[in-house]
Amino acid sequence: MRAEYDIENLNPRKNPYAKNIKRQVTIHINNDTIEFFKEQSEETGIPYQTLINLYLTDCAKQRRQLQLSWK
Repeated sequence: MRAEYDIENLNPRKNPYAKNIKRQVTIHINNDTIEFFKEQSEETGIPYQTLINLYLTDCAKQRRQLQLSWK
């Protein structure tokens, strides 16, 4: 092993998957919603957290707007 390495000559390149890196967040989700996704998870064999992420990703890609009214 060398005592030092010249990092700039090692052909460094950007991580092609960097844009897909997930970030851990803490959110509060109703129990009924969690149970819904857990049921879907059992039917599909996909972990429920992955299903939630897939659903939210689809909403973001489709630019879905919330239809809410507060009274």
